[in-house]
Amino acid sequence: MTGTSTSDLLDQTSGALVDALAGRRISSLELTEALIARIEDRDRDINAVVVRDFDRARRAARNADARLARGERRPLLGLPMTVKESNQVEGLPSTWGSPAFSGWIAPEDAEAVQRLKAAGAIILGLTNVPPMLADWQSTNPVYGRTSNPWDPSRSPGGSSGGAAALAAGMTPLELGSDIGGSIRVPSALCGVFGHKPTYGLVPTRGHTPPGTDGVPVPLAVVGPMARCTADLERALGVLAGPGSDEASGMAFILAPAPRKALADHRVLVITEHPLTPTDAEISSAVDNLARRLEALGAAVSRSSDLLPDLTAQHAVYQPLLNIAISRGAPGATPPDAHAYMDLLDAQLAFRRRWAALFEAFDVVITPTFGVTAFPHEDGPETYARTLRVNGSDTPYYAQLGWPAVALLPNLPATALPIGLSRQGLPMGVQVIGGWMQDLATIHFAGLLERELGGFSPPPARRQG
Repeated sequence: MTGTSTSDLLDQTSGALVDALAGRRISSLELTEALIARIEDRDRDINAVVVRDFDRARRAARNADARLARGERRPLLGLPMTVKESNQVEGLPSTWGSPAFSGWIAPEDAEAVQRLKAAGAIILGLTNVPPMLADWQSTNPVYGRTSNPWDPSRSPGGSSGGAAALAAGMTPLELGSDIGGSIRVPSALCGVFGHKPTYGLVPTRGHTPPGTDGVPVPLAVVGPMARCTADLERALGVLAGPGSDEASGMAFILAPAPRKALADHRVLVITEHPLTPTDAEISSAVDNLARRLEALGAAVSRSSDLLPDLTAQHAVYQPLLNIAISRGAPGATPPDAHAYMDLLDAQLAFRRRWAALFEAFDVVITPTFGVTAFPHEDGPETYARTLRVNGSDTPYYAQLGWPAVALLPNLPATALPIGLSRQGLPMGVQVIGGWMQDLATIHFAGLLERELGGFSPPPARRQG
């Protein structure tokens, strides 16, 4: 070791930490112990890392140190990280926040977790979720409530509550999932980065309710969350590829980003959604970003006849989502098979319309969510809740509109922070790209990251 202070490294990127491990400036065990100490300290008033696997993490870190000493190199070798509780980790519970699954232990790792471990990652523990992943809060009867490190009285978003652990500096990398914004919304509310991959790019086997194993769920994806875009790309490089049922017959090669500078890009910026009330401060921040891009030389449009009808698109997304999340639920009515196929036909039609749009534009920028972090809500069922937007109470699930823009057409979307509201809460945008253009959206988000300054830690976490 070179004597580098562990505290100097903890808030660095995953890439910097992997380099420090490979350069023997810190050991994996030292890094693991330091992050364990942070979790034990900082998580007391956040409650994000709800399942802790510290003993196995220490053993894995010792093993990683031995491999590093032999000169072995892997993309994540020796790096401690966390995983959303709904992603199965062998030997750990996966309750999906439901008491009905309390006591269920995963018999094997989800495929995405297998890939992280094969790349050398060390799993510190599991992060919180809402019941059945169906909320933009991360609170449930099994583990309790996760709070936002920017303001503990507010939600960190959901269902990937690990965004709170990222923002609080308790993990450098998180594995989340997204079917209704569950990677991107908590990223926006906590001021971190998240990537919703193209549907099918990352295998979802092992991200299913306990005891189930079947076909991939429509719309649902698994993807990385981090404090910078470089870490998203590093993690996606580990995670991407055909699932085990297809891997023997094909491989994915992601196209590199086709444009290098912000000035090279053709950008469509959308600030209004016909179904989703959006806070004026967020809309204004996105407008300001558009003007900044124009000043930097990008070709920016505020509208396009090529943009699909978002109301009509949502009318296809909503029933498809309901089918996906209600399957197997008590009392759920199975859809008519032909009606389901009609939805898939309509989905394909929208995918083709988006493909036509991306012949004219490189990326589309929209708000990630219509509000900043909102106060914890213990009131009525989610369908009966409201969110305050521009002085008015609006339906809670009207906020599905922005996340769903990329979901129905199976497109990649990278969420990133763009600044703070007057209340000092993070605001974010999502960068949407064409099918399998994941590296293009991450690259563009990275250019914005450098232009805007990137991740900023919550005030309470800027010291120590």
